[in-house]
Amino acid sequence: MNWYMAVLKNYAGFSGRARRTEYWMFALFSFIITAVLDLIGMVAKLGAYLGLIYGLLVLIPSLAVGVRRLHDTGRSGWWLLIALIPFIGAIILIVFMVLDSEPGDNKYGPNPKQAVPVA
Repeated sequence: MNWYMAVLKNYAGFSGRARRTEYWMFALFSFIITAVLDLIGMVAKLGAYLGLIYGLLVLIPSLAVGVRRLHDTGRSGWWLLIALIPFIGAIILIVFMVLDSEPGDNKYGPNPKQAVPVA
């Protein structure tokens, strides 16, 4: 849950890098929350409106963490647009999101996996 809250606290932070754990935990929690809201909507005869509202509320944080994840692999955030290509684009984007971080610093910032030395 801490990873999910960290993404929401960095609501519109498109700069920097995001670890795989941060991205995938946010995706997992978002999926679970959407499924629960859709289930509640079906029981309350509201349709999928609750899940849709939630999706709109987390749209910007979702885009931001996706861009930061791509930065972590050394790619520009513009690669998110490849998802607009039907089927193939989503597969390519999932592969990018699964790849390991670029070791060391890159042009988007320091590697988030490296521990910050305590003075």
